[in-house]
Amino acid sequence: MRFATYVHHHRTRVAVVEADGTLYPLPGIASVTELIRSGGGLSALLDAGAAALDVPPGPHVSQVRLLPPLQPSSIRDFVTFEEHVEGVRKAVDGVAGVPEQWYAAPTFYFTNPHAVFGAHDDIPMPPGSTALDHELEVAAVIGREGSDLTPEQARDHIIGYTVFNDWSARDLQSAEMKVGLGPCKGKDTASTLGPYLVTTDELEPYRDSDGFLRLALTAEVNGQVVGKDLLSNMSWTFEEMVAYASRGTPVVPGDVLGSGTCGNGGCLAELWGLRGKQTPPPLTPGDTVTLTVEGIGTVSNTVVTGAAPVVLPTGRRRSRERP
Repeated sequence: MRFATYVHHHRTRVAVVEADGTLYPLPGIASVTELIRSGGGLSALLDAGAAALDVPPGPHVSQVRLLPPLQPSSIRDFVTFEEHVEGVRKAVDGVAGVPEQWYAAPTFYFTNPHAVFGAHDDIPMPPGSTALDHELEVAAVIGREGSDLTPEQARDHIIGYTVFNDWSARDLQSAEMKVGLGPCKGKDTASTLGPYLVTTDELEPYRDSDGFLRLALTAEVNGQVVGKDLLSNMSWTFEEMVAYASRGTPVVPGDVLGSGTCGNGGCLAELWGLRGKQTPPPLTPGDTVTLTVEGIGTVSNTVVTGAAPVVLPTGRRRSRERP
């Protein structure tokens, strides 16, 4: 099933989305996140959806504003595409190749769960940035709590998938990472999730013999295709990612785990690294980014002017006096 969260006539609803775009609202439910957190996992979500199909339909999806399908408890963004690592590392750090340590484990960082935008929302430029980039990803959503999971156990903890655009201010990111930590404001102002939460059973037909989901991925800027890849080119499965995320700590319902950006033009920075110049150029107000994932759907966001940065002083160089 596909679940949407939307606003219609100033009211927020959750609905099952039929193939023709008709929405069937779930009675008394205004949050997929709360529905997931109520317990029961995938079977409870499917039961709630089945009940909605027994009532009169609501509006068509074209008549509503789609919100993010859920409000995440947390967002872990992984880096599982080798080709992406190689290209972006060259663009951001000027270094060729993939570090050997990358192959040791599916690395991730935490990003901001409070800056999530819907499938067609405008995206403000991050304050102080002139090098905005998109990142084409797929995100898995956790439906049951668990810790220290094996990959086999982890499969039962994933409730569905959604398209994920991890917007990145490359100029801010490059400067911040010289400190030796992960990105902060370079990745902090926007993530797109949508258009729907697609339950795991819907995507089983795409699973290959190694456990990867063979889904076609396409990125477009202003109607021009800039990237194409397959989700099955990930170096770890989502189940392996969940197992690693749960090592020594719980994953909980509503947690979102991003695949990391796909290769072959899943973001502009990869192309910059391969070409040695910023072609295509960074995103600016007026640009529209459209990301499509087979079996899940399409998100399309237009960049708009953002706020000016509040000016702060540089760090004080202290005398290091001691009492």
